[in-house]
Amino acid sequence: QAELRNSRLENEALRAGQAGLAAAKQNAEVALQHLLQVTTSSRASIRQLLSGAESLQLVADLLKSIDRIAEVSEDGQ
Repeated sequence: QAELRNSRLENEALRAGQAGLAAAKQNAEVALQHLLQVTTSSRASIRQLLSGAESLQLVADLLKSIDRIAEVSEDGQ
């Protein structure tokens, strides 16, 4: 009877370990999905930042051109 009880306890422990492993796998899958979503969102944000930086550079270049045009106009009068 002691061996039977030990076998049952061992069996229960193994089942509990398998349940824990299944829960860990499910948690890992959820974490993976969240990580992929954050990665996608981060890439979109980086693209927006780069686009904004390019727009700011264009405005800066236009402002430099306006200064040059103003200088030429003043010299030409």
